[in-house]
Amino acid sequence: MGANQPLERAAETAGRGADVSAAPDRAVTRAEFIGLFTAVFLPMFMAAVDQTLLATATPAIAASLGGLRDTSWIAVSYLLASATVVPVYGRLGDRRGRRDMLLVALAIFVLGSLACGAAQSLPQLVAARVLQGLGGGGLMTLSQALIGEIVPPRERVRFQAYFALVFTSSSIGGPVLGGLVVSHASWRWLFLANLPLGVLAAWRLLRVPKGEGHPPRAGGMDLAGHVLFAAGALALLYWLTSGGHRFAWSSPQSYGLCALAIACLGMLVVNERRQAAPFLPVELLAEKTIGLSAVLVVCFAACLFSMIFFLPIYLQLGHHLSAQSSGLLLLPVTAGMVTGSMGSSRVLSRTGRPHWIPVAGMALSSAALLALAILPPDVYVVVAMGFLTGTGFGTVMPTSQVVMQTLAGRSRLGAATSIASLARSTGGAAGAALFGAIVFAFVPNADRTALDGGLAESELAPVVRAFHHGFLCVAALAALAAFTASRIPPLTLWPAKPGRGNELSAPRSAPGD
Repeated sequence: MGANQPLERAAETAGRGADVSAAPDRAVTRAEFIGLFTAVFLPMFMAAVDQTLLATATPAIAASLGGLRDTSWIAVSYLLASATVVPVYGRLGDRRGRRDMLLVALAIFVLGSLACGAAQSLPQLVAARVLQGLGGGGLMTLSQALIGEIVPPRERVRFQAYFALVFTSSSIGGPVLGGLVVSHASWRWLFLANLPLGVLAAWRLLRVPKGEGHPPRAGGMDLAGHVLFAAGALALLYWLTSGGHRFAWSSPQSYGLCALAIACLGMLVVNERRQAAPFLPVELLAEKTIGLSAVLVVCFAACLFSMIFFLPIYLQLGHHLSAQSSGLLLLPVTAGMVTGSMGSSRVLSRTGRPHWIPVAGMALSSAALLALAILPPDVYVVVAMGFLTGTGFGTVMPTSQVVMQTLAGRSRLGAATSIASLARSTGGAAGAALFGAIVFAFVPNADRTALDGGLAESELAPVVRAFHHGFLCVAALAALAAFTASRIPPLTLWPAKPGRGNELSAPRSAPGD
């Protein structure tokens, strides 16, 4: 246990009841932080790399299991399951201890990975991805909440390089590894590799102190809220992805699905207002800064997952590139995200003012996506605009996450982190579904596309044009994200460092802390 003494001392300090946001000057040593970070690195890495590994494998999965048009559900099912279960992990982590709930999430994720690797049809793979998402929804949320329990906000920004290590290794390594595996082995190994990694991650987490739970304020589990959210989101996304080819937009099936989605989501709003412990943390969402930050994350995630999931498909179908090459060409996007994340974190650390960082970032992404949509199709254009798009994307999560956690206070770190994760998963699922619906509406004979032999030259122009329509819609969504960020009230999280501006006020505590 000697190697874990700094981590234990940090946990004891965190357990004394002081609000992180109210004590931003408490220093955390590098040894304390590294002790915790090495324990949560693998769960965070597994959750992050899962998003980019499959991006380059989608055409190969479609060739093996069939149904190119429906492959967007490989991403949508995982993200929707994650979105549904994230608030559960947030609240249970707050009540019963974040380490133990992280171990539960890890076990479910590994079991889902095994089911994905054994899937024999696309419906089986989608079902297995739902199980995997039920576990994956807790990996990132609980890892970040576990860090937030011990490390105060300004210190988290100071150690941002370690978080960047997770996203750099997963974002850069994911597309490359995915392309290599698909090119030289079976796509099934992308899932089966999670089994030994999960065992190693569980062994390391068992050496982390359990931490303290916080008793619930009132109420129990909001089962009705979970069911209504899942049913409404599923009906809405299925309507978006199936209209126009499984049924006509003006058909009874279309009207029925749309009505079901509206009814479920409307009942969800009514239900959440009556619950003492609602599925959605409405007590936090009611605060304007946190509510608008959540909307910003939804729009950002819709743009991000549209690009991560469909850019490799565009390169493989529209430019006749291999899975390995399309994975390499996704690197400019991920490298831009790392650049934007590191730059915005440094600015935030020095100034304490997050307001204009995501505004500028999403405006840059919108302009780059617009250029990608209207410029002639060229690989060099994809590289340049992909880097600029990723740079803008990288500004959102580092600022939004810290803002939400700081305003929520220490006792509600899990709930605040779950809002960010729920918004990210919901936005990602909606973005992937919407982009797929737009693209495949313009691609002729999408389910007949010869993935093994490539497209004929006569079919190439309509495919490229369809993807450019998709990029144009994502550009508009990024512009909406920039506008939303501009409406978030300016605030100061901590005093600026000397010589970097006027003395600033400390962050105000969240209500009830």
